[in-house]
Amino acid sequence: MIPWTELPGNDTTGILLIADHASAIVPEGVDLGVPPELMHEHVAIDIGVADVARALGYPAILGGVSRLVIDLNREADSPGLVPTESDGHTIPGNIDADVADRITRWWRPYHDHLAARIAAMRPALIVSLHSFTPGLRSRPGEKRPWQVGVLYNQDERAPRIAIPLLRAAGIVTGDNEPYSGKILNATMNRHAEGNGIPYLGFEVRQDLIGESEGVAQWAARLRPVIEATRVGLSG
Repeated sequence: MIPWTELPGNDTTGILLIADHASAIVPEGVDLGVPPELMHEHVAIDIGVADVARALGYPAILGGVSRLVIDLNREADSPGLVPTESDGHTIPGNIDADVADRITRWWRPYHDHLAARIAAMRPALIVSLHSFTPGLRSRPGEKRPWQVGVLYNQDERAPRIAIPLLRAAGIVTGDNEPYSGKILNATMNRHAEGNGIPYLGFEVRQDLIGESEGVAQWAARLRPVIEATRVGLSG
């Protein structure tokens, strides 16, 4: 199987969307050994991001396998690349998995495709789409206040434009919250920072984009920020 889905869009916008965790697909021949209902939870997929990507309408590349099969947003030598445990759930089928085979079949083709697409398009701005849970299983009752988080590592050009715009629009925005892009930023480190391309790492709270109405609303709220950031970068 091809480990990505490509969404068409107008390349002249200069904007490319990437959503590493957009799919809960488990390829044929892989048995994770988990209950089917787990594949609808955050441990398997970033809920809502595929629909937000489609609603935004820019060219997009969506990861095509579940993060439980292989995490496309980690380095190839990361200990959590093929997780044996996630958010308190044991993933039995990954305990003795052939990690090198999964890299060859899904991780490397995905990143090779991203590299080729970026080289051909040379986007002015890359937007990485993820979603996060309203709270942590380890901290019951504690709610995350942010509606959107902006993640980044060393390159702060786009975030320094986008964060004030988000806040001015009344969006409760985390600056490298609910977690830091200096820690969890593998795909953007490789394909954006590695190529000197500005990027926005958007994390949207899942309860806001779990239904079609929320998807449409948040695509409409994020689109002007993305476009204004693109214009600001060229100014």
